[in-house]
Amino acid sequence: MVSIRRATIDDLMGMQLANLTCLPENYQMKYYFYHIVSWPQLSFVAEDHKGRVVGYVLAKMEEDTNEPHGHITSLAVFRNYRKLGLATKLMNQAQQSMQEVYNADYVSLHVRVGNKAALSLYRDTLGFKVHETEKEYYADKEDAYSMRLTFKETEVKKKKGGAS
Repeated sequence: MVSIRRATIDDLMGMQLANLTCLPENYQMKYYFYHIVSWPQLSFVAEDHKGRVVGYVLAKMEEDTNEPHGHITSLAVFRNYRKLGLATKLMNQAQQSMQEVYNADYVSLHVRVGNKAALSLYRDTLGFKVHETEKEYYADKEDAYSMRLTFKETEVKKKKGGAS
């Protein structure tokens, strides 16, 4: 059995291990710490029955803009735990918190143009749309899609012509 819960400082080592194991983009421990301290409501972990972190979503709010929106910094699930819907559940938890806590209008993320599995998750399962392509975004010069998902509450506000 795997459960989803809000990430804490005690989870940072497990989150970093998942990142190092699963992803080509890696972060220093202080970056995880910064996210957990600055936006404690937005990052979540999937843990197995033994309390081990088997996946995580690291998220933040973008604060240098007029539109409040969240950003998915990193998402990873260990290979043995994929195809269980954990990535979808982690993303949904982060997105819900962005809306409830910060009144976010949308969430953004970057994904490698060649990462077909992630593109399928983001576009087909979660409903993200490509906003733009950022050339040579990654350290190895691969392009990234900048993707966005506008939250339904935001769409309703815009249709009614109301401001938040």
